[in-house]
Amino acid sequence: MQKVQTKSQKPRGKVSAYAFFVQTCREEHKKKHPDENVIFTEFSKKCSERWRTMSEKERKRFHELADQDKKRYETEMETYIPSENEKGRRGKKRKQIKDPKAPKRPLTAFFLFISDERSNVKQANPEFTVGEISKELGRRWAAADSSIKSKYEEKADKDKARYEKEMAEYKKRGKFSSLTAAPTKEEDNEDDEEEEDNNLE
Repeated sequence: MQKVQTKSQKPRGKVSAYAFFVQTCREEHKKKHPDENVIFTEFSKKCSERWRTMSEKERKRFHELADQDKKRYETEMETYIPSENEKGRRGKKRKQIKDPKAPKRPLTAFFLFISDERSNVKQANPEFTVGEISKELGRRWAAADSSIKSKYEEKADKDKARYEKEMAEYKKRGKFSSLTAAPTKEEDNEDDEEEEDNNLE
C-alpha cells in the first residue's frame, strides 16, 4: 500500500533554474573559501551579474535541474493530502497586523548610510533607475573608509539601544491585540520569494 504524505511531509517547493545556479555558486565559494563569512547582499549581486552574462548553453544544465525538480514536486504533490487546517488556509500564510504604536525597528549601519547618501546619488545621477541607485549605494558602502563605517556602526548601536529601551516600555504597557489578515497579492509574491530562499538553505 502506498504511503500518503501527511502535513509534516509536505513536499518542498519547486526550485528555479536561477536558484540552482546560486546554490552551486555558494557551494563553489565555500570550497574555495571555507573560512570566509559571506556578505549575502554582495554575493547575491555578483551571482545576478554572472547569470545575466551567461549563455543559454551555460544555463542549460540549471534549467534541466529545475525541470527535474518540477517533476519531483508534481509527483510528490499527487500523493500529498493536506490537513483540514491547511485546507482552510488554502496554502497561504496569514500576516500579523502590526501595531502602529510599536517601537520602530532599529536600522543597520548600512541602512543608515544609504539613508544619508541616497539623495547625493540621485543628485549626481538623475538618469539612474531605482535599481541603479541601489547598486551605486552598495558600491559606495563597500568602498567606504573604515572610519566612515565605524561612524554608522556607532549610530546603529545607539539606535538598537533606543529600540530595546522603547520595546521594554512597550511590553510593560501591553501589546497590540494579535490579529491576522489575509495576505495581499504583493505579500503572496513575497512569500513565494521567501520559500525559494528557504529551499536554497
